[in-house]
Amino acid sequence: MASNPLLGTWKLKSYVVTGASGERSMLYGESPKGYVHYGTDGRMQVIGVADNRIIPSGPTPPDQERIALYDTLFAYAGTYTIGAGRVTHHVDLSWNEVWTGTDQVRTFEVNGNSLTLTMRLVDPESRGETRYVAVWEKVTG
Repeated sequence: MASNPLLGTWKLKSYVVTGASGERSMLYGESPKGYVHYGTDGRMQVIGVADNRIIPSGPTPPDQERIALYDTLFAYAGTYTIGAGRVTHHVDLSWNEVWTGTDQVRTFEVNGNSLTLTMRLVDPESRGETRYVAVWEKVTG
């Protein structure tokens, strides 16, 4: 993986969702926080959180607070493989068990210290496509 452009740690800068009708939303707010790391050993991990997350009222949050915290988080880890402009995350574990054991395919583009990962999902009923675009900045120190 010597020529792997994804190697290293990247800091989340933005996360934009565009629906089939063209409406855009910032699912995790205007200033989401997070990191994705791609290792030389072929393993990857990602964690992200929304801006302005709630602070729980205590060490054991009530259900409503736990739900709010879950809804403002994404995290998973596994291995990865790279193809032409594509990276596939082979998910070993995830904050959402539906993803565990799946392959999550992203297109990627690296421009200098910027990495753009794009995921497209098609709704089986409407056949409309939703596009998720996360922009990351290389961590250099």
